[in-house]
Amino acid sequence: MHAPRAAAPAVVLAAALVLGGAGAAHAAPGGPGPRWVDGATTSTDLYFPNAGNGGYDVADYDLELAYDPASGRLDGTATVTLTATQDLRSLSLDLRGLTATAVSVDGKPARFAQTPPPEDGRGGELVVQAAPKLRAGTQHTVTVVYGGVPGQPLDIEGANYGWTSTADGALVANEPEGASTWYPVNDAITDKATYTFAITVPEGLTAVANGEPVGLPVTADGRTTWTWRASDPMASYLSTASIGDFVQTTSTGPGGLPVLDFVDADVTGRALEVTRASLALQPDMVAFFEGVFGPYPFTSTGSIVDDDSVGYALETQTRPVYSGYASEDTVAHELAHQWVGDSVTPDTWRDIWLNEGFATYAQWLWSASRGGPTPQEQYDAVYGIDAGDDFWSVAPGDPGAADLFDAATYDRGAAALQALRTRVGDDAFFQVLRRWTTENADGSVSTADFVALAEQVTGQDLGQFFTDWIDTPAKPSGY
Repeated sequence: MHAPRAAAPAVVLAAALVLGGAGAAHAAPGGPGPRWVDGATTSTDLYFPNAGNGGYDVADYDLELAYDPASGRLDGTATVTLTATQDLRSLSLDLRGLTATAVSVDGKPARFAQTPPPEDGRGGELVVQAAPKLRAGTQHTVTVVYGGVPGQPLDIEGANYGWTSTADGALVANEPEGASTWYPVNDAITDKATYTFAITVPEGLTAVANGEPVGLPVTADGRTTWTWRASDPMASYLSTASIGDFVQTTSTGPGGLPVLDFVDADVTGRALEVTRASLALQPDMVAFFEGVFGPYPFTSTGSIVDDDSVGYALETQTRPVYSGYASEDTVAHELAHQWVGDSVTPDTWRDIWLNEGFATYAQWLWSASRGGPTPQEQYDAVYGIDAGDDFWSVAPGDPGAADLFDAATYDRGAAALQALRTRVGDDAFFQVLRRWTTENADGSVSTADFVALAEQVTGQDLGQFFTDWIDTPAKPSGY
């Protein structure tokens, strides 16, 4: 996300589901039988425990969506391919504001129930009874037919997120846990999966998603289906499926990398001029950031520039979303996120500085390469903020859910990286950055992982340094 930037309607109970007691199976000859459990309906994330579930790992989402902008209705069929990590008699998917009408497991109808979100609106579960039960280590498909008019939830800063209707379609920006507003999902930041999107919209509109288009759009009976495939693992908050009257342009980046840009026809005048100039720099930005972080981690890049209904940009994987227009700094920030945030993703939301601090620092590097302030000058401006300012009251390593997108996670996080660079020298610093993104590609990481890598590369004890810069809600002294 760029620039320091909640509640869906309750879902009616869809079907009665009575889950039995522990119900351990009969012991197999020569050993104990499985200990059947109900998969957890929450995650272990301290900030957003109602986003995500337990007992399984998703490998792939196959989403068939049909959207009618006139009525705002979204209908979908989601096929979720997953592997049980426990012996499950039931499992849960996050879904809010939409109603499931049928569920099957491995092609067989299954009993299910929907529970409404808690009072804060952040949650809502689809609990599926597995019959037969799912043994740990086995792969299965869960198919959900669902529909309704998505709610217009507000994020922790009062901005629209999730599935958001626009003047000519919809714009999707999920961070932190808005994917459940448009498909059933394990909305845990750590559960990455591949995706296929088949999106049907009125003829004349374009549907854009992550990854690359599969074949040509198919039109019949006044409606067009656009199919996209995202073949690299992706956290659910990075998925998108935006719909509108888009003008598409195509170019290439380093090594023939496809650059696919979609700009809404309503973006005109100065906003369009700035946007086009900024997007034209994407191939150069990719080449620049490859010099910092290593090879671009995905199979395409580009953008979706829609109306200003959300008011911020988001690093949706391969195709960042921009609201209203796209400035050069913002494009650099969101493109850098493809390495830091998308390919390498925090394993909890409290480590958001690993996204925003790193992308902000990359933005500083790009700006300096274009004749702007150097990273040291940017650092001096941040460190020059008075110690009594509220800016220093948020620790980047644990900002709290309410301050997830506070300036501290962006600018203080970036300043910490410049302070680290000053301490260890350029050679070691850039080796740390490159190893961070290449060794952890497609993975989930923590602040502790970064500290360990920095100490390994530099041979220094950096514990107090990171305590001062990342863990303490006060201005670091002596830097």
